[in-house]
Amino acid sequence: MNVLMINGSRRAKGCTYTALTIVAEELEAEGIGTQIVHVTDADAVDQALAALDTADGLVLGTPVYWASPTGEIETFMDKLWGRAKRPQLAGKPCAVLASARRGGTTVSLDALAKYPEYAEMPLVSSCYWNMVHGNKPEEVWQDEEGVGIMRQLGRNMAWLLKCIEAGKQAGLSVPELAEFNRTNFIR
Repeated sequence: MNVLMINGSRRAKGCTYTALTIVAEELEAEGIGTQIVHVTDADAVDQALAALDTADGLVLGTPVYWASPTGEIETFMDKLWGRAKRPQLAGKPCAVLASARRGGTTVSLDALAKYPEYAEMPLVSSCYWNMVHGNKPEEVWQDEEGVGIMRQLGRNMAWLLKCIEAGKQAGLSVPELAEFNRTNFIR
C-alpha cells in the first residue's frame, strides 16, 4: 500500500512539509509507503496523476496564506481533479491538513475537504482538527499537540487503508456510480 501526499506550500521543505513527514513516519511504521509531490515542481500535476493510479490514499497539505489555502494548491487541485478519473479517486481515503503561524486553519481545511468529498473519497480525521502551528519547521516540532494530531492522523489513515484492503479481500468493492439526471436550475 502507498499514500500520495501533496505539499501545497511555496516552500518545498517548510512547515507543511514537516507536518506531512510526521504523517508519513506513522504510515511507514505501519508498512505503508509514501510519496510527496510538491505543487510547484515541474509537471507536478502529471506526477500526481501517474501516482494516483497506484496510490491507495491521499493526503493534501497546505499552509495558511491570508486565512485560506494557498493559491498554488487550489490551482493544482483544480487541474488534478479536472483530469483525474473516478477509479483514481473514488473509495480511496483522503486526509487534509493545514499549517499556520496562527489562524485560518479551519477555513483552509474546509476548502480542501471539498475535493475528496466531490470525488467519493472517505475523509480521514484525527483527534482534533488536522493542523499544526509554527512559523518555521523547528517551531512545528514544538507544537506538541499538533505533532500528536499528525501522528494520530497517520495511524488513522493506516487503519482505514487496512480495513479497506480487508474489505476488498472479502469481496467488497467501491459502489457503482448511480445513474441520475443532473439538475439544471435555470429552466
